[in-house]
Amino acid sequence: MKTIAFLFPGQGSQSVGMGKDVFEEYDFVRERFHIAETITGLPISTLCFDGPMAALTETVNLQPAVTTVNLAFLDVLKREGVIPHVSAGHSLGEFSALCAAGIVSEEDTLRMVFRRGELMHREATRHQGAMSAVIGLSIDAVRDLVAQVTDEIVAVANHNAEKQIVITGSPDAVKKVSALATAQGGKAIPLKVSGAWHSRLIQGAEAEFRGFLDTVVFHPPKSPVIHNVTANRMTDPDRIRDLMVAQLCSPVRWYDSVLRLMAENVAIFVEIGPGNVLTGLIKKILPKDYPCEIYNVNDMKGLETFLRAAG
Repeated sequence: MKTIAFLFPGQGSQSVGMGKDVFEEYDFVRERFHIAETITGLPISTLCFDGPMAALTETVNLQPAVTTVNLAFLDVLKREGVIPHVSAGHSLGEFSALCAAGIVSEEDTLRMVFRRGELMHREATRHQGAMSAVIGLSIDAVRDLVAQVTDEIVAVANHNAEKQIVITGSPDAVKKVSALATAQGGKAIPLKVSGAWHSRLIQGAEAEFRGFLDTVVFHPPKSPVIHNVTANRMTDPDRIRDLMVAQLCSPVRWYDSVLRLMAENVAIFVEIGPGNVLTGLIKKILPKDYPCEIYNVNDMKGLETFLRAAG
C-alpha cells in the first residue's frame, strides 16, 4: 500500500466561496459548519461563501473559517475510509493535522484555532508588524541578513521551499532585511498580513494560549504528524501541546517537513482545504524524479478525483 500524507493549508489559502460545494453536497458537512458557528459565535458559512474578503481575512475570522473547511473535507475522506499514514499542516494548518491524527477532537480543534486567532489579533493590534517573502536566497543567507539587523525585531517566519523564505518582524526591520536581500540578488515581496506572525512581536499571546491548551485533551497520535517546529514526529501528547505553543513564535520548517515526508517514503501527497499553496510548494521541493502522486482536495471536483484514485 502506498504511503499517504494529508497536508493542511493555513492563512493565505482562503478565498470567498471556499467549501461551498461540499457544504451543499453533504448534510454532515452542514452540521460541521453549524458546530463551528456555535463554538465561535461567528457566521462561518457566510464568511466562507460570501465574504467579503476583507472580513474573511481578519485573522480572528480566518483561522476558524479555514479550519472548518479543512475539517469538512477531512470528514468526507474519513467517511469514505481514506485515512492518512502521516499528516502535516502549514502553521494554522497544523491544528487540522492534529485532528487528522486523532490527537485532538474536531470540536477542540475549532476551539483552539478560534482562541489562537483572538490572541494573535490582539497582539497584532498592540505591536505593528510586517512580513515579506524572500525569493532566490538560501536559508543560511537569509539568516545571515536577519542577524545583521540588531536594533529591531526581525526573524525567519517560514522556510517554505529551498529558496523561498518568509521574514517577519517590525516594519522597518523587515524593510531593512528586504533591501539587503535585494542587494544580494534576491527578490523581496511584501505580504498582505495584519501582524508579524511567528515572531517575538506576538510573544504576549504565548502564556494565555498555553493556559487555554491546558484545558484541551491531547491524545497519543493514531498516525504521526510532522510538526512545524521540529520537522519531526512526536508521540508524547504533553510534548505535542508544548510544540503547538512554541509554534506561535517559531519558524515554520515546511521545507524540512517535506524532506522528512520524503524520508518517510510518502508516495501520495493530498492537500486538503482551500487553495493550492501547499501543492505548489510540494512540486517545488520534491526532486523531479521522485515517484509520487499529488492531489488537491479543495472542491468537489478535486475530492472526486482523489477518491477515484484512492478507490
